[in-house]
Amino acid sequence: MAKKKNAADGVKKKPAQTNVQGLRAETVEQPITETLEQNYMPYAMSVIVSRAIPEIDGFKPSHRKLLYTMYKMGLLTGERTKSANIVGQTMKLNPHGDAAIYDTMVRLSKGNESLLMPFVDSKGNFGKVYSRDMACAASRYTEARLAPICAELFRDIDKDTVDFEDNYDGTMKEPTLLPTAFPNVLVSANTGIAVGMASAICGFDLCEVCRTTVAFLRDEEHDLLTTLPAPDFPTGGELLYDPAKMREIYRTGRGSFQVRARWRYLSTENLIEVYELPYTTTVEAVIDKLAELMKAGKLREVSDVRDETDLSGLKLAIDLKRGTDPDRLMQKLFRSTPLQDSYGCNFNILISGYPRVMGVREILTEWTAWREECIRRRVFFELQRKKEKLHLLRGLAAILLDIDRAIAVIRETEREADVVPNLMIDFGIDQVQAEYVAEIRLRNINREYILKRTDETASLERDIEEMEQLLASRRRIRNVMIRELEEIMKKYPTVRHTGLVEPEAGEAEPEGPEAYPVTLFLSRSGYFKKITPQSLRMNAEQRYKDDDGPMQRIEATNAAELLVFTDRQQVYKTRVCDFPDGKASALGTYLPSQLGMDEGERVFCMVSAGDWSGELLLFFADGKCARIPLSAYATKTNRRRLTGAYSDKSPLRAVVPLTEGDTDIAVRSTEGRTLVFSTALLAPKASRTTQGVGVMTLKPKYQLETAVPLQWSTIRDIPRYRVKTLPAAGALLREADRGEEQLSLMEE
Repeated sequence: MAKKKNAADGVKKKPAQTNVQGLRAETVEQPITETLEQNYMPYAMSVIVSRAIPEIDGFKPSHRKLLYTMYKMGLLTGERTKSANIVGQTMKLNPHGDAAIYDTMVRLSKGNESLLMPFVDSKGNFGKVYSRDMACAASRYTEARLAPICAELFRDIDKDTVDFEDNYDGTMKEPTLLPTAFPNVLVSANTGIAVGMASAICGFDLCEVCRTTVAFLRDEEHDLLTTLPAPDFPTGGELLYDPAKMREIYRTGRGSFQVRARWRYLSTENLIEVYELPYTTTVEAVIDKLAELMKAGKLREVSDVRDETDLSGLKLAIDLKRGTDPDRLMQKLFRSTPLQDSYGCNFNILISGYPRVMGVREILTEWTAWREECIRRRVFFELQRKKEKLHLLRGLAAILLDIDRAIAVIRETEREADVVPNLMIDFGIDQVQAEYVAEIRLRNINREYILKRTDETASLERDIEEMEQLLASRRRIRNVMIRELEEIMKKYPTVRHTGLVEPEAGEAEPEGPEAYPVTLFLSRSGYFKKITPQSLRMNAEQRYKDDDGPMQRIEATNAAELLVFTDRQQVYKTRVCDFPDGKASALGTYLPSQLGMDEGERVFCMVSAGDWSGELLLFFADGKCARIPLSAYATKTNRRRLTGAYSDKSPLRAVVPLTEGDTDIAVRSTEGRTLVFSTALLAPKASRTTQGVGVMTLKPKYQLETAVPLQWSTIRDIPRYRVKTLPAAGALLREADRGEEQLSLMEE
């Protein structure tokens, strides 16, 4: 029996189709795995390898192309030039557009303050990393050159220390890596999002990195935390230092830590001045969040926020109200604003073209191995040059032993082309040596010249012997690395920007929202107001739309949780503190929009959850009532919408909270009948969707209309309507018991 062939087993042809030109063409089915491999994977690998992920030298291709272009332009020692000129020259290596190149230069510049050790010495406005609105000037206005530290990036690059490859059009050569003399991959912060992976490498202090690398080269079991305690950021701030958590980040290359702003309190002006921010945020983001909290009434201690940043640096002023404790306020702001933020680490680095997530020890291992190879290639390059020169000098020595004979050979040679062969034959030297001898000027044939060349030969022999010993000894190569790192520490001394504080000293216990008293109002159309007692005393007359009016009023606190029942068997959970303090003269917040209700869904009522210890009585149009514990609506997650919140067998007519045990309830039907009963007659039900038990016996064309606590009703002759068993029909409501106000759903 023949085996059935599917699409994954091979190529399957579909019936021929007619294309736009009217020609018949065949479409070919292709397995999805082949499509991904042939079309998607090359793109993904290009993004990973050529754009987003840094390599062991600490640079992405865009960084490397820009810096190498500036190096070839002579900007390491020369004067600054216009940034536009640099951008134009870089396009010979990086054809992705001038805007992208200039953005790369801005981030590497000293003026932008994105890096602990900036590589571009900039002049002009290059923006600030801590401000999203402070944009850099156009490239035609700014100037730049390479910073002195770049000498360590390009050290011995012309001595075959790294490989070179063709640029995109094959007209130039560019380095595949830069021979950085220090672990720049740890010093320079780097982030990138590739396809299916990302990289986030935080920066470390240069001297701490060099000191740690020296200690690691001497002892691979060195405790990294003793010399490299934590990352460092150019924007300063304070890092909440947990050694155990930091050790885990160093081990795995993944994890996060908290960084907070630095501030000071100016008592004479009663304001807080923030002068250093976390690296991950901006001053505008902080101001936006503070303004949002102030508008929502969650930041009553602050009267104003201003950005006073000037040429001296960042300055965010927060004006305080009288009597505010600045320390307590800042702890609150650290919890609720970007003044304290987390930095997520993902040390993903390209090693030999493949991305790897590595810990700090692994990174140092890979970097030292790569740097050893750079030094080995440099020494080998110099060794070959010295050997070539020694070879020439040995040929010269053979000639100088009998210089008169050499002169005679040259004089007796008839043709110029025969001079080199004749010297080779007479003195037993090779062609390279003979060419070198033949090019010596006549004025150099003297005793002084001969003695100098002889001494140089001895020096070259000693150097060659030392280099060969160096190449044969890994320990000696590491000593060279140690010497270079120590020179860098002396030449470029650095000071840590980000301070370290203990988490216990930097973090207070989380506090909930301030629990001040408020009155909540809900209108028939679903408009919600939260008004403080002071505001309510100033103006108690509520404003509503023309076709709207009051429906419910609750006394609560700002910290309370609310349950908002709708007409579609749904309950929305929210907090009172999520709404701004309002005024009686305002319309309030439209709950269907605020809570994201479904189209056409209407608010039925609101209930204060309190401590979730009470119960709810749900009355339905068919005369039934369900007694449900409030805890049935409490959830362990942060879900805001609960579906199936009550039974859908009959329309909901009233929701009455029970917060202090059993009480009397007054129920009325559309027939005009009313009954009063004790809630002790109702048995609690555990399920939210229970249909409940019969309370009122209704005639076919009538329904239960409303139910309220007895104290909120206008009934005077209570014994007339009281029943001791359920269900009951009730008695017709007398005129004297109607009162001036109709029964309504009002709560304390």
